[in-house]
Amino acid sequence: MWLADLLAHGLIRGSFVPPTPVQEMRDLTRTRKQVMREIVQHVQRIQKTLEDANIKLGNVVSNIVGTSGRAFLAALIAGETDPVKLAKLAHPRLMAEPKELIEALRGRVTDHHRFLLKLHLQQIDSLQGAVRELEARMGEALAPFRGQVENLKTMPGVSDTVAQVIAAEVGLDMSRFPTAGHLISWAGLCPKMDESAGKRRSTRVRKGAPWLKTTLVTAAWAAARKKSGYFRAQFLRLKARRGAKKAVLAVAASMLTAVYHMLRNNVPYRDLGGDHFDQRDKRQTANRLVKRLGALGYTVEIKAAA
Repeated sequence: MWLADLLAHGLIRGSFVPPTPVQEMRDLTRTRKQVMREIVQHVQRIQKTLEDANIKLGNVVSNIVGTSGRAFLAALIAGETDPVKLAKLAHPRLMAEPKELIEALRGRVTDHHRFLLKLHLQQIDSLQGAVRELEARMGEALAPFRGQVENLKTMPGVSDTVAQVIAAEVGLDMSRFPTAGHLISWAGLCPKMDESAGKRRSTRVRKGAPWLKTTLVTAAWAAARKKSGYFRAQFLRLKARRGAKKAVLAVAASMLTAVYHMLRNNVPYRDLGGDHFDQRDKRQTANRLVKRLGALGYTVEIKAAA
């Protein structure tokens, strides 16, 4: 048995150490993520039940448990089967055309389908209530390091939830990591060194903190979609050579580097700008553009600006 099991069963005695605020926040954020996964699973089961009843609600509604989706599901559970009447329950802001709604809601819903739909909706409502309780508790646990979380939210792609996960998983004491590279290695966002006889066999990222890595990659996708900024420029620069997946991992590593300095110095995010790489590699960029124009049949003479 492990040491924790021995302590839990009272086979050995140990001094009780109360959890720190960061540990409490870590438990809450991980529990919230697990509950959100369960909600997604029940939504997928509702989708499967509707497909079994030949109702293609997912083709016309982006969120089947949203405002319009809930109205449709409540009417189906109540016994309504007329697709024309069901289509009239749609929210005015729903983008789908009435004809598309009618065809999507035309199916054969049995009592078995209604029972399953009602059961999964009840489970979703219960889990969403648990999420609200968790978020209220997280607000209380977040009080000691509210300032650090607010600084993290100034970074592109970092929402309130992402900032809470980063603060909970990484912690606030950056003295544990001598450099930002140590933090990136701990999180598993750096390529491993796998060489033999001078040949590199693999550049896959190493295993790291799974709770943090998935959140950072999601935030990196959001940051890469921004119209301007350093992360957008880095993503586009690497995507052309290495592909989108490797580029977004590099963006996630850059975001974690910024997190290290923001938490260590307790400062907000400062963007390097979308032209950072052009300014850094100005001469290299100029030579590349001259070669490109030469390949197109032009002769270029470079002169320094006054």
